[in-house]
Amino acid sequence: MSQAVVACPAVEDVAGLVHRTLCGRDGLDPAQTPLFRTPLRKAGRACGVVFHVEGPRQLRTSAVWAADADRVIFYDSAGARFGEVRLSESPTLPGEPGA
Repeated sequence: MSQAVVACPAVEDVAGLVHRTLCGRDGLDPAQTPLFRTPLRKAGRACGVVFHVEGPRQLRTSAVWAADADRVIFYDSAGARFGEVRLSESPTLPGEPGA
């Protein structure tokens, strides 16, 4: 399992990193594969985002951005973890103070 450290100062930078990584894992074309997002909330406040892409044959890979821990964890279509990225610089989630 790989673990890198990257800076993503904007939410769209995190989304772009996740989209490229998930599509690259299964050889999907990012231009033709939409990225879906689901915000995560804990005790009424935003704490992260679940991203996923869907491909042929019910392929669905996902990633969880845990904003509190400044990391993104990637999962394959079987639910096995295949990578992790630490964020040295990460954005404030939409809806949070300072966003």
